[in-house]
Order: sequence, then C-alpha cells, then structure tokens
Amino acid sequence: MSNAARIELDGKSYEFPVVEGTEHEKAIDISKLRAQTGHITLDDGYGNTGSCASSITYIDGDAGILRYRGIPIEDLAGKCSFVEVAWLIIFGRLPTLADRDRFTDLLTESSRLDENMKKHFDGFPTYAPPMAILSAMINTLSAHNEEVWEAHDDKSIEIAAAVLMSKVRTIAAAAYKSSIGEPLVYPRYDLKYVENFLHMMFSVPYRNYEPSETVTKALNLFFLLHADHEQNCSTSTVRMVASSKANMFASCSAGVCALWGPLHGGANVAVIDMLQEIQESGISVKEYVRKVKDKEDGVKLMGFGHRVYRNFDPRSKILKQAAEELLTEMNISDPMLDLSQELADAALNDDYFIERKLYPNVDYYSGVILRAIGIPLNMFTVMFAIGRMPGWIANWKEIHDDPQGRIYRPRQVYTGPVNQTWVPKEERTYPPLY
Repeated sequence: MSNAARIELDGKSYEFPVVEGTEHEKAIDISKLRAQTGHITLDDGYGNTGSCASSITYIDGDAGILRYRGIPIEDLAGKCSFVEVAWLIIFGRLPTLADRDRFTDLLTESSRLDENMKKHFDGFPTYAPPMAILSAMINTLSAHNEEVWEAHDDKSIEIAAAVLMSKVRTIAAAAYKSSIGEPLVYPRYDLKYVENFLHMMFSVPYRNYEPSETVTKALNLFFLLHADHEQNCSTSTVRMVASSKANMFASCSAGVCALWGPLHGGANVAVIDMLQEIQESGISVKEYVRKVKDKEDGVKLMGFGHRVYRNFDPRSKILKQAAEELLTEMNISDPMLDLSQELADAALNDDYFIERKLYPNVDYYSGVILRAIGIPLNMFTVMFAIGRMPGWIANWKEIHDDPQGRIYRPRQVYTGPVNQTWVPKEERTYPPLY
C-alpha cells in the first residue's frame, strides 16, 4: 500500500489507507481498525475524528475561508438571497430561475400552519423557552404533513424541505407572540421569506410592520451566513439521528435540541449578556479590556475568537458592515449598541488580541443586529435555528442519499466497575448522594 499509515501493535504492523479530500485534507481511514487489530481509537469530543465525507461545506480555519458547495461565502453574501443559498446547499448547485421561482412558490404556499397546531401553543406556559417550543412543534409538523414521510427523491425532498423551512418561521413567530400574549399573525402570500417572518413577528391586528430594506438585508445576511458550518454539534446530531432512517423533521428537531446548548447556539446571547454586565457595572471599556487581558475575576471577552477559525471569521466581516449600515440607518438610541462598537474597536486595535488572533466572530455582530432589529434575547438561538435549517436538511439528505449508509454507532472505552454483584435492598449502605 503506497499511501498508507502504519500502526505497530503487539509486534505486528498494520496498514491503513490515507484518503484525501478535494481541498487536499488528509485522513487515515481506520474503518477496519477494530476488525484487524481488536483496538479502537479514543478521541474524546471527536476533535480529531472525521465522522463523514461531505460535499456541502468547506472551512479552512487558518486562512479564514468558508465555502458553500465550493463557492466563497463573500460571493454568495453579495449576490444571493438566503432562499437561493438554501437551495444551493440542499441540492448542490445554484438554482436556475425556474428552480428559484418554484422553490419560492413552495415556501410561500407552505407558510401557513394547520389550524389544529395552534392548540399546541396554548399548552405551553407563557414562560416556556422558545427553543423548547420550536423543537416540539417541528416534531409535531410531521404528524400534519405527509410530505415528510414520502420524501425519497429530489422532487419530494424539495417539497418537504420547503415545508420545514417555511413553517419553522411561522412556528418561531407564533412562539414569540404566545410568550407576550399577542394574537398569532398569519403569513402573507405577497411577502418574501425574510419580510414574511418579520411581519409575523412584529405585526399586530391594527398595524402591519413594514421593515426597511436595510433591516431586511441585515436579517437575510444573518440567515445566509448561518446556513451551514460543517460538522458542528447540531449538524452532527442531525446526521446521527438521520442515520437511523428517521425522517427529515425528526432529525432537524434533534438539531434544534443540540443547538439549544449555551456552548453552541447560545454564543450570541452571551455577547449581549456581557455588554449588559459592562453597562450595569459602570466599568469603562478600557478597564474591562484590561481585566480580560489580566484574566482578572474570570472576565472573558465574549464573541471574540472561534474554535475553528485561527483568523478573522469571514462571516463576521460581512455582518460587521451590515451592522454598521443598520445602526446608522435606524439611528437607535441604545447605549448597549454604542458600547458594542466601542468594545469591538478597542479589541481590534489592541496588540494583545491581534497577536492571539482574537477577532470578533459571527456571534458578536449577529447579537448586535438582532438586538437592533428588536428580536428579544430569548429568541436569538431560535433565529440561529431558522438560518441553520438548510444545512441540517442538506446533511439529512446526504445520509438519505447514501446507498451504503449505516446507522451511526460510536464505540467507547469502558471505565466502570468490573463484575459487581447484586446487593439486597436491606443490605445497601452507601453515603448520601448529596
């Protein structure tokens, strides 16, 4: 085997093929490791494990590169709508005019919820987390939409994808309206994807909300830039569930649950929490930055740096400009948004952060944009989920389309007790659990 990795175990040598992706990423194929050696690899958190081969998204964290289906994110952000990018991600090529118009029509026609689903919203308490509602209601959708059970070819998958992408907006807006005691707003058939969501979020029976072009553009970019990001926690969860042949809606509902975690989808919330803490404490930005650098009192700079990117997050550059345009147009009197700009400027001009390549990431500017638009803090992660839906669907489709696909089943290294014996209840004497 000319291009192989060798492992020496117990005096024996084993060879495993080295595979290379289209962007020259190299991996050692250990799929037969256990069968040949009796050993498995241990990689806590999967930090060095390739869980799949995928043709959807490419990231080069060192160079600050993000591409959907091979197209740089900068090109897509400047030339495409979120709906066009969603179709690209799901089906692997840019849509023709006919593709775009057909998918747009499907999204429009699919936006209304079955009237019976509204009863479910009444069952949630007003303080219910919107992500809990979103996950539950996406699962409920599969009971009301036969499309999801029949999704097997590109045509039926396109219909199911449109149903899910469209109705997730309606569910999100309805969850928000329920939480503030306002009546649910029906979607309008004359509005595009982003405008329709804003209409359902902020219109009331006596007044329609009319977003400006700048607001619409900023939210469109927010969704577009969150559409996919390789094998992160939620996307890997979707693939794991999909590998059992679970339907698209069930798999994406699991993605919502994974995204709900504060270490994943809650990062933009952490940015606003940090800004609020600075504002309420009365500390200056200069002093806060000093505390961060000195690691004083556990103070952290949220929204800076990224686990994948060791350079400027390419998405943040695009959102930074959108945020600046939005704040200029809206002329909002919000000390917290002023504070966000001051903090970003301070960090971007400080050698400490520059040397460590700690630049504002997508979460920093997305939090600023969502707050400026008027999205409440408890809806931030829901907004992330709406944007990420195309990527989840695309990854579900990759699993679905693979004729050789097997159910995901990671191994483990067991570290528990050995050969324990059963003890009768009256003889069990253990220290208190807490």
